[in-house]
Amino acid sequence: MNTKIQRISNEIAKTKVKIQEQQARLRDLERQKTEIENLEIVNAVRAMNISFAELAELLRQTKPSSLAALATSGQVGSMSENNNDEEDI
Repeated sequence: MNTKIQRISNEIAKTKVKIQEQQARLRDLERQKTEIENLEIVNAVRAMNISFAELAELLRQTKPSSLAALATSGQVGSMSENNNDEEDI
């Protein structure tokens, strides 16, 4: 095989391995971020010191108005999609 073709083929293989490693790293970082966000939510709810039934009712009451507010503000999607300006870890 032509040495240039072989060299490029080797570089392609190395690049594919690096991409797979980076994709795994990205998935892990996204998982960590979600875990921390969830913990913040749980801590905020616990700080409210309300019962599960009261929390469920509060969420039912605020859901329609929150969705309307998001729709009019143009903020749609997950928090991670709306916070693209955060620094990388």
